[in-house]
Amino acid sequence: MNQSLVGIIGGSGLYQMDALQNAQEQVMGTPFGAPSDVLVTGRVHGVPVVFLARHGRGHRLLPGEVPYRANIHAMKQLGVRYLLSVSAVGSLREDFKPLDMVLPDQLIDLTKHRSGSFFGQGAVAHVSMAQPVCPQTADALARAVRSVLAMDANADGVVLHPGGTYVCIEGPQFSSLAESNWYRSMGADVIGMTNMPEAKLAREAQIAYTTLAMVTDYDCWHPRQAQVNANMALTNLLKNADRAQKIVAEAIRLLGTERPVSDSHTALKNALVTRPEAMAPEVHARLALFLN
Repeated sequence: MNQSLVGIIGGSGLYQMDALQNAQEQVMGTPFGAPSDVLVTGRVHGVPVVFLARHGRGHRLLPGEVPYRANIHAMKQLGVRYLLSVSAVGSLREDFKPLDMVLPDQLIDLTKHRSGSFFGQGAVAHVSMAQPVCPQTADALARAVRSVLAMDANADGVVLHPGGTYVCIEGPQFSSLAESNWYRSMGADVIGMTNMPEAKLAREAQIAYTTLAMVTDYDCWHPRQAQVNANMALTNLLKNADRAQKIVAEAIRLLGTERPVSDSHTALKNALVTRPEAMAPEVHARLALFLN
């Protein structure tokens, strides 16, 4: 099976990678179950890439049903070192408008029912999440956004916000008004349902992770804008779909050329508490991909 340098996890509205050449479907298994769907490998600008639809083709999985551990493990099996997540988000700020793009550098995890670690049941590790997003990978993505927006005659008014805090909720329901105002009081800038525990698991897998968050709505806090609904979010997301495809392709080109060194690539160096030789054979086998 060919190794892939860059992984793409497509969220709502991004169910395939149009620029992928020589595409081949990979049906994969992991110690943590099956991924969301087949993984599609190929090349973009000559760079080996793998794409996965987070919710499955046809959007079949709720945010809380996504098999996050299996998805990240499958990416690791394929050799992924840089992982680009594409996600729809609601804005919690007046100046983060629908169709704007945000590159969050901080994440707040308010999910409740998701398996958030590969470790446990015989092995202990505590990775640092002080910087949950890889700065080098985010920088490449930011340059890709700026390049695409500069060449897009229809992008007038679309703004890139580099940095910001993404609060991840369990869903699948949207926020109550009280919750929306609470998230704003926390200092959160955007709200979504999928980047956690995805980012935590990518860090444990020693993959450099960043996310392209596309604003679709103002959640429900805004006194003069309509409250978010699924149709509204998807309509605005589809307006950005072609733009997102071009941005991801350009980010892949940059990462393939530059191959930045990331602290994420050695995240387990000082995180493992249980030494591999102290693990039971079945535990070591389950985690072998991360320990080698």
